[in-house]
Amino acid sequence: MELRIGCSGWMYAHWRGVFYSPGVPTARWLEHYCTRFDTVELNASFYRWPSERTVQGWPGRTPPGFRFAVKVTRRVTHLQRLRDCEGTLAAFIERVRPLGERLGPLLYQLPPSMQRDDARLAAFLELLPRDLLHAFEFRHRSWWADGVFELLRARGAAFCVYHLGGEQTPVVATSDEAYVRFHGPAGAY
Repeated sequence: MELRIGCSGWMYAHWRGVFYSPGVPTARWLEHYCTRFDTVELNASFYRWPSERTVQGWPGRTPPGFRFAVKVTRRVTHLQRLRDCEGTLAAFIERVRPLGERLGPLLYQLPPSMQRDDARLAAFLELLPRDLLHAFEFRHRSWWADGVFELLRARGAAFCVYHLGGEQTPVVATSDEAYVRFHGPAGAY
C-alpha cells in the first residue's frame, strides 16, 4: 500500500519561521515543501484557476513521484452544482493536465447546502475522464448513503473521508484509492 501525506497548499505566510526558515525565499517554498511531503492539495484552484504558465512550471519544480491533488473550481461544484458544466469542467481539466504524471486526484467538494441527488451525480460522473482519479467530498450528510457509494464505485471514484469540527463522514472505500482530509477536530483548520 502506498500512503501519501500532504497539506492543502504551501503558500502560507504564517509558515515562515515555523516550516520555512526565514532565509528561504517564497519563490522557493514549493521546492522546500517537497523535501518534507510527496503530495500537495491545490486548494487555491477552487477559488482561482492557476495560470497555464504556472501549471506548466510546477512539474519542473517538483521531484519525480510528487503528486498534485487538485481541488476543482467552485464554479463546477458550488455555482453550477454539477449541472450544465461540461464546458467549465473540460476547460478546468485541460488547464491542469500539463501536470502530466504529477497530476493526482481531482477533488470535488460539494457545498453543505447541496442535498443528495443521485440522478445529478450519475450524469456528472459520466462527464469525467476515466484516465484520472476523481474524489468527492460531500458536505451534506444526505450523500453519505449506500446508493451514492455504489454510484461512485461503479465509476471508480473515491468517497472523500473527512472530519470537520464535530462532524465525521463514514469511513467508506469506493475505489482503489482513498482520499482523507483532516480539517480540524474543533472546527475548520
